[in-house]
Amino acid sequence: MSQEQRLLPESRKSNVGSSNEGSGNGGSTTRRVGLVATGVLCGSLVALYAAAAPFVLPALRRVCLPFVPATPAQVDTVLRALRSRSGTLVDIGSGDGRIAWREGVHHSTSFHISDLWKVSFSQYSNVVIFGVPQMMDQLELKLGAELQSTARVVACRFPFPRWVPDHMAGEGIDTVWVYDAETFKTEQRDRTDTEDERRRFK
Repeated sequence: MSQEQRLLPESRKSNVGSSNEGSGNGGSTTRRVGLVATGVLCGSLVALYAAAAPFVLPALRRVCLPFVPATPAQVDTVLRALRSRSGTLVDIGSGDGRIAWREGVHHSTSFHISDLWKVSFSQYSNVVIFGVPQMMDQLELKLGAELQSTARVVACRFPFPRWVPDHMAGEGIDTVWVYDAETFKTEQRDRTDTEDERRRFK
């Protein structure tokens, strides 16, 4: 066997070896690109979910309460309606909390994500509601049963169906309806008494 023949398999081995190393580097590069692409895709999906969630999730609830920011004029009107008031305030459907920020009480404000129908509002003396028509009927009954007679309710964009407002302010979408609990509780008692009398005479 000549020296040239003995060296040929050696050179083939080294060629095969170097070819494997090259494909190994290519494989790790491909894997890195795949991981980066997966990371970018996952990050994009998380960002999309975060951006869409405030608009999509409300539609999955019993009552859809989408985020529609209050206008500066509406915030001013709400604050005027509450100016002479003291005590605790709950802003149902507060969105980005612009009433708390405008009033400068954000440092003593807490935000809660809760089921509206499972929370008691009896401890609040002022209630602001940014609601939708589908919920106002049920909410009227709930607040009428839970609030103290010294409470005040300010409804934005949509009024309560049976309560008569003590006064209204603003125009168009900036309209607010102001209800004092003493008034709507008296009306509620009168309605109940009238219904009881009708039942008795039937």
